[in-house]
Amino acid sequence: MSRRKWIWIGVGLGIFLCTVTPLACVAIGLVVLPGGTPGARVWGNAVAVVRVEGVIVSGRERDSLYSTGGNAYSESIIERLHDAEDDSSVKAIVLRVNSPGGGIVASDEIYQAMVEIEKPIVVSMGEVAASGGYYISCAAAKIVANPTTLTGSIGVISTVPNFEELLDKIGIQMLIIKSGDMKDELSPYRQPTEEEIEHWQAITDEAFEQFLGVVAEGRSMPRDDARELADGRVYTGQQALSLGLVDELGNLPEAIDLAAELAGIEGEPQIIEYKRSPTLMEMLLGALNRFPPSLSVDDLLGIERHFTVQYLYTTP
Repeated sequence: MSRRKWIWIGVGLGIFLCTVTPLACVAIGLVVLPGGTPGARVWGNAVAVVRVEGVIVSGRERDSLYSTGGNAYSESIIERLHDAEDDSSVKAIVLRVNSPGGGIVASDEIYQAMVEIEKPIVVSMGEVAASGGYYISCAAAKIVANPTTLTGSIGVISTVPNFEELLDKIGIQMLIIKSGDMKDELSPYRQPTEEEIEHWQAITDEAFEQFLGVVAEGRSMPRDDARELADGRVYTGQQALSLGLVDELGNLPEAIDLAAELAGIEGEPQIIEYKRSPTLMEMLLGALNRFPPSLSVDDLLGIERHFTVQYLYTTP
């Protein structure tokens, strides 16, 4: 019998059990919920692990089987932080950051939520914790990085494509009707004016000064010293340690041990991993082959539909 048939048999059996025996649903729920998710409570002194993986964006994860992931959604991350704060068994939090950063608003939302939490927070940096990923890390009591982690990239970037020459070559003209001179500022259909560039440079500079303030406060560093490190370059974890951008070298286990120490936990801490639990249907259908979501030309070219200012580490 093919794997696909076995899967559908499993789906039918699960639906039948949940229909006939309500207690079976409870049993399935206990099996489906891993021990590290909210809803599976751990009694005693525990350290919660909350992950920030991917580009930081505003909003909430789509609870969909067909969600492609790849982003760290600020509202979902903040919700998990609050869950950990409200859980009496959790004494400390480890924020596992593996992100090149992202939106300035989304990054600041996570940062502000972390600042308000009274339980000790330790950041564990993965392969990359740069720009917005470093921004949110500055809210932690301690930062632990792998020696080869790429971090820093303290700065702001604003990008917009320009299609003017391409449109001229293929004979397409865009008619723009606007209410004011700046209504179509930084339009991709023409070269930007000096006034537009100056306007967005001022916005970028304002966001940069905010970033500097976060670094100076979070790292107890004079603002001028932070500015010297904030030319946009990335640092390895080893370099960041010598510059005062991180506190220790290590990986996730070391960050958990440090968080437990800060919380006064004696012995081996229990660990709760906060993440979205898969639904029963997702568990049963997860092995099915499915078509990926359709991609637009904008997706393939990496083009934003609107101009954004970001705390984002980018590579050519």
